[in-house]
Amino acid sequence: MKKVDVIIPVYKPDRGFLTMIEKLQTQTVPVSRIILMNTEQKYLDRLLYGTTLEREHHNITVKHLSKWEFDHGRTRNQGVKLSDADVFVMMTQDAVPADAYLVERLLEGLGGEKTAAAYARQLPDRDSSEAERYTRQFNYPAEPCIKTKADLPALGVKTFFCSNVCAAYRRDVFDELGGFVNRAIFNEDMLYAAKAVEAGYGIAYAAQAKVYHSHNYTYRQQFHRNFDLGVSQADHPEVFAAYPPESEGIRLVKSTVAHLKEKGMWMKIPDVIIQSGFKYMGYLMGKRYRRLPMRLVTACSSNREYWQ
Repeated sequence: MKKVDVIIPVYKPDRGFLTMIEKLQTQTVPVSRIILMNTEQKYLDRLLYGTTLEREHHNITVKHLSKWEFDHGRTRNQGVKLSDADVFVMMTQDAVPADAYLVERLLEGLGGEKTAAAYARQLPDRDSSEAERYTRQFNYPAEPCIKTKADLPALGVKTFFCSNVCAAYRRDVFDELGGFVNRAIFNEDMLYAAKAVEAGYGIAYAAQAKVYHSHNYTYRQQFHRNFDLGVSQADHPEVFAAYPPESEGIRLVKSTVAHLKEKGMWMKIPDVIIQSGFKYMGYLMGKRYRRLPMRLVTACSSNREYWQ
């Protein structure tokens, strides 16, 4: 059985994070270590005050860093350096395992030697909007697959889709390819996947590995998030210029509107259209961030420390 660690960047965790940790401790394939790359110690200390979490679970390692030190790529690379496992699983603090088979199913997804990573299916939380539920279904269907370089003509940029919300990585391939980019405002997972695919490896979508993870973002949050998405694509034309993702976004909007019509939820359609407008506006400004004054760039970004 392969040794497996879980690496989780943490910032201002809530009580749902404790549920996540408990579920990770009851997996059919035991987790050797849970490595928490925690931004700002006071927030984690506040959550854990009065709990016995660290005393009960001796396999938890915490590395504290300041908000200014955090980077989507570099911080995860630092977490990997703390691990000596054959396979590590990247997760975000708000992804809750759906059952005890998450790690087992991810390992099954990794399969043969030519698969670099396997990412899990994301299920909507109970409080998700109908549009968010459909988005999860659109991006994370029930059918598993393995994407390789041969799929680029048909899938385009979706060939590189891989989500660090929950994804398992083979350590030997990760080291061979040089890990995540060290400076990333967003998309460190897709950038790594693109590197792996170009090197001849496959990216597995392990649909039987499931986590609960969704968001009901405000218009403003969507704008900031998609601004950073646009920045990441502008900074890495070697990946995104050849396979522009705009058409996939348009397809999602059209499909979501059709779904709401079919369910008779006509009143929810304007919200989807307005939300899509904020997404697209943020995305376009992010792709053109070099033409904007730095004060406006930092105001538009959800990660202002990145620009310091």
